[in-house]
Amino acid sequence: MPELSKHVIKEIIADQKNEKDASIIYGKIAARIKNPKNRDIVSKIAADEKKHYEILRKYSGVDVKPSRFKIFLYLFCARILGLTFTFKMLENGEADAHVGYGRIAEELPELKSIIDDEERHERELIDLLNEKRLDYMGSIVLGLNDALVELTGALAGYTFAIQDSRNIALLGLITGISASLSMGASEYLSKREEKEDRAFSSSIYTGIAYIVTVMLLVLPFLLFSNPFVNLTLTVLVAVLIIFFFNFYISVARDLNFKQRFFEMAGISVGVAIISFLIGWAVRTFLGFEL
Repeated sequence: MPELSKHVIKEIIADQKNEKDASIIYGKIAARIKNPKNRDIVSKIAADEKKHYEILRKYSGVDVKPSRFKIFLYLFCARILGLTFTFKMLENGEADAHVGYGRIAEELPELKSIIDDEERHERELIDLLNEKRLDYMGSIVLGLNDALVELTGALAGYTFAIQDSRNIALLGLITGISASLSMGASEYLSKREEKEDRAFSSSIYTGIAYIVTVMLLVLPFLLFSNPFVNLTLTVLVAVLIIFFFNFYISVARDLNFKQRFFEMAGISVGVAIISFLIGWAVRTFLGFEL
């Protein structure tokens, strides 16, 4: 066995820890998968990750403990956000490890087999992944984006025109819930016109995405009394929704995160500013107050 520098051993131990965590995560996820073929694929990947750990341990000479928090986090993501997002996150982490393996593979040729295995895993997981929630992502985007733009703008306009948090919340809920029903119906009719088999399901996803967004945006006006503070919190909530949604979709669909985030955030905040100015104009020049 070649004599390794401290730097190389440190890198091997870090990769060893990732392999151990991955083997446990894949193993636990495999136990939840109902489809026997898919379960066997993920179980085989878990076994490969464990084999990689044993190879690395041979060179490091140490055993490492798994990260309980990392395992919990990935299993939580698998249950809430789905297998596509979770597997893509795992594989992105493995891709970073490939760089490290590539640097030390000349000293340890056996590591090349690990790189080959990881590339095969990625191909197998891509073939396996086919989640229903991603099939409806267009409908979810429609409901989410429309709610963010329309309701953030409406709440901004109401804030300056009315300046009463309870009345703003009431109007926001009425506007939002009515708009969610309208948007869901429009999505249903649109999909029916296009001869889509899943028209009703698409409309449900659109409506749910819309109404959940409405509830989150109106929430500050239900909790606090200062309407301008509440509007600031609402805009912050909108930006956070945009951030987390675009992070999810960029990982699950391998899309550009920054471009999508700044485009969506810019539209929502821009509409809010314009609506705020309209509310100011209505209150100032028309003398409208509640």
